[in-house]
Amino acid sequence: MLQIRYSSDRGYVEQDWLKSYHTFSFGSYFDRKHMNFRSLRVMNEDWVAPNSGFPTHPHDNMEIITYVIEGRLAHRDSMGNQEQITHGEIQCMSAGTGITHSEFNPDDKDTTHLYQIWLVPAEKNIKPSYQQIRYDQALSGQLTLLASQQPRDGAVFINQDVDLYRAELTKGDALNFDIRPGRGVWLQTVRGALVVNGKAIQTGDALIVEDESQLVITAQDASEFLLFDLV
Repeated sequence: MLQIRYSSDRGYVEQDWLKSYHTFSFGSYFDRKHMNFRSLRVMNEDWVAPNSGFPTHPHDNMEIITYVIEGRLAHRDSMGNQEQITHGEIQCMSAGTGITHSEFNPDDKDTTHLYQIWLVPAEKNIKPSYQQIRYDQALSGQLTLLASQQPRDGAVFINQDVDLYRAELTKGDALNFDIRPGRGVWLQTVRGALVVNGKAIQTGDALIVEDESQLVITAQDASEFLLFDLV
């Protein structure tokens, strides 16, 4: 079963400093039909204005991933971490028993464009942790593992049975992805245009995959996407 979650159907919130599209119910946006997909609970696409951001706020028992598309995001948390995240990096934070953090666009001129992603943890009340890595952007045309419950190939650990991949494809590139029995896939198009098993999706769209054994992904234009392989 293949189902498209179109970009234009997402919830939308706009403030002076923030534009945000919500794939799942979040904050003031509520849609009973779109609460989550398996352990994937939040998929927010944000544009944060210069010298603006999210003030210090708490989290607990959530796996939080930040994927920056353009610009920079400054992170500060109660574990003592002070980092900046740019395109080419991924941040994964296990909130566990509880943390506070802030996220801020430190640039004077440029907007920061990012995805913030939350997953329900496999184990609750673990010790909070923070990880940040730079992935190889030169690996065009193939899937790169970013996060996993069983990390390998330089991926970060995530407290959930999920493998998170990213890929950049040039026009005409194609790749296959085999799906293990009982698992589902969420494919989030960051930019570009793809055809996946005959379904056409483009920037901001997502493809929900259930009861399939393989995906054939073909780029119709220069494209970037995230692929979640979920139990």
